[in-house]
Amino acid sequence: MCSICGAVSFKDSPSLSYSVIEKMNKSMKHRGPDESDIFTGECAIFGHNRLSVMDLENGKQPFSVIYGNKKYTIVYNGEIYNCSELKKEFEKRGIRLKTKCDTEIVLYSYIVYGKDCPQMLNGIFAFAIYDGESVFFARDRFGVKPFYYALKGNELIFASEIKAMLKHPLISSKIDKRGLWQILYLSPNFVSGESVFCDILELCPGECMIFGQDGLTKWKYWQITAKPYFKDRSYAIEKTKELMVDAVTRQLESDVPLSVLLSGGLDSSVVSAIASKHYKEKGLTLDTYSFEYEGNKESFAKSLFQPEKDDDFAIYLADYLGTNHTVLTCPTNEVSKLLTTSTIYRDLVGQADIDSSLLYFCKEIKKNHTVTLSGECSDEIFGGYPWFYRAEMLYSDFFPWIHSPRLRASLFRDDVSNSDTGYDYVRDIYKKSLTECPVLESDSDEMRVSRIASYLSVNYFMTSLLQRKDRMSMASGVEVRVPFADHRIFEFVFNVPWEYKFENGVEKSLLRNSMVDYLPDKILWRKKSPYPKTHNPEYMKNVLGLLDERLKKGGYLSERLDKHRLDDILQRNDTWFGQLMSTPQLIAWLIQLDYFMEHFNVNLVD
Repeated sequence: MCSICGAVSFKDSPSLSYSVIEKMNKSMKHRGPDESDIFTGECAIFGHNRLSVMDLENGKQPFSVIYGNKKYTIVYNGEIYNCSELKKEFEKRGIRLKTKCDTEIVLYSYIVYGKDCPQMLNGIFAFAIYDGESVFFARDRFGVKPFYYALKGNELIFASEIKAMLKHPLISSKIDKRGLWQILYLSPNFVSGESVFCDILELCPGECMIFGQDGLTKWKYWQITAKPYFKDRSYAIEKTKELMVDAVTRQLESDVPLSVLLSGGLDSSVVSAIASKHYKEKGLTLDTYSFEYEGNKESFAKSLFQPEKDDDFAIYLADYLGTNHTVLTCPTNEVSKLLTTSTIYRDLVGQADIDSSLLYFCKEIKKNHTVTLSGECSDEIFGGYPWFYRAEMLYSDFFPWIHSPRLRASLFRDDVSNSDTGYDYVRDIYKKSLTECPVLESDSDEMRVSRIASYLSVNYFMTSLLQRKDRMSMASGVEVRVPFADHRIFEFVFNVPWEYKFENGVEKSLLRNSMVDYLPDKILWRKKSPYPKTHNPEYMKNVLGLLDERLKKGGYLSERLDKHRLDDILQRNDTWFGQLMSTPQLIAWLIQLDYFMEHFNVNLVD
């Protein structure tokens, strides 16, 4: 994994600044601590930071080749998992690769297939390719790897992270009402294609674009489609098993130490079981990690969303699979101390201690491993959330995982939040999204609901989880791979009848039934449990103290917060987002918001 950045101008190229790209590149050094370099062409400047994972000696970027009397240069961030198939195709065409790096594979994919090349790639990626006449950009289908850009006059500027974009003198840190409403009502989800900053846009998942003499052209190269299903239940189970085993196995290639995150829940256990079997066949032992929090054993309380602790299940399965397992425990003080640091790395208000704890865990993983596999994206694809089978949650006029949509905005003076207008703005985004989901006339009511739930979850909920995973891991120099985010799995499962996915009223039954040869019943049929959070009462004390310090210091919150309303909400402990965000996380979110406004010197405009 890496970071990329650059600037392109075909009509006013003398304005391109090497020193500016150098500053942008340096701001993302954490994403690629092993090597850095900058390419300068007549109309483009590219910056790159490298985290070495494959072909450690020959994988330096920016990378160039000359083919057909034309020079092509790429900066690329990602991993491609079908390199062997593409390499064979290139060899048939007489192309002989000089490296074992997927960077060269991506570059030749563009040379061979042109603008259709992203469709040929199985993996996670964001890249830019310059051929002297234009620059081609593309981002992977689920947006696992980030890509931001801005068009300023004749110059197109791009980067992996917002912090790098803000290093460019043409880009300001202005946020208008629409950006503020996304923060107050929608975050940590955001509207695809935008950012909260007025000057910065996002290349959407599954999009590519070309910038040249005639300006900018952008289009979708991939989107999910609804198709009829003509097979039976047994085929669905076997095909799911085949796709899962193939996806995980492909992602185990690495020239540096690799591990798997094993929480003891179904999704991470599936990845661990497949990976462990593959390692054993090669005479190797898989390394696995699980996460815990200081004081949780004494303070854990059962809830609807967390009916039981993960600890014993993770240790049980690690012993069952024979992995080399490590339990990482995050100190309570670290969870609160890293709230502001995680905000810097995310470039946005995020998921409070869900971010800061992951940042801590990734820094610990980095001590022994550079690559790790994770179980994210299963719930969104296989139907693990209650809004998949509770239609009233989908048709409640707002995103179903945001349980109290007005809560955060209500903490601010109304002249700040414009609460009714802001709510209507985000609600309309939701209603529009409902109509965009592909469905079939022949779909049953349950199937239609499940399609819409999956479509929304993948495009919003999953996107925020992937963003969190990318930023916190890359801040630590760790590459996280997500086998469930293989587009082939989603394309297949999206069209499998809902009754196979929710058999006997059990969520993700299709995945469970496909893994009967890999997992013991204790894990296979375990009730869903999300990423763990701290239950230690010391954490609440910590964040209350930090919030008080920030309010006394002065700043965004101290001037705008309705402190009486805050005191009222502190008396409750409702879950307001997803499965984990309750009162301690609300306080931590406010701390992150105040720090975000200060650190990025945000200028609020109408």
